[in-house]
Amino acid sequence: MAAALRVSERSVERWRRQWREEGLAGVASKGSPGRPRLSGMQIARLERELERGPLAHGWTDQRWTLARVKTMIGRMFHVSYTVEGTWRLLRRHGWSWQQPARRAIERDDDAVELWKREVWPRVRPARRRTAPGWSSRTKPASR
Repeated sequence: MAAALRVSERSVERWRRQWREEGLAGVASKGSPGRPRLSGMQIARLERELERGPLAHGWTDQRWTLARVKTMIGRMFHVSYTVEGTWRLLRRHGWSWQQPARRAIERDDDAVELWKREVWPRVRPARRRTAPGWSSRTKPASR
């Protein structure tokens, strides 16, 4: 039976024991193990805190990153999410990644152009070779 269900024999034995002790209720599904870890009230509080902005939570610039939201959730609710899990949580509750609708007042277009013209050529990574490369992480042996 274990092979047909593609589970371990131990699982089958556990189910059989639960069936004998509790009947159908013993083997009924308990739901997804990935159920939400934050309650509705906690989600509402998280949204209020996100609207306050990163500056209110100790970050110096006005950008929320997934890593920052993850850290804030951990501090506020003592619940650990992965960065990907944080993105799923936010997306599920209507949040999305956004870019500013307009440029910052502090932006200096002349300084940006100067940086592009003078600094970027010095720090830009070198172009890849046009000759065939080597697929191995180690260098080929010298002959």
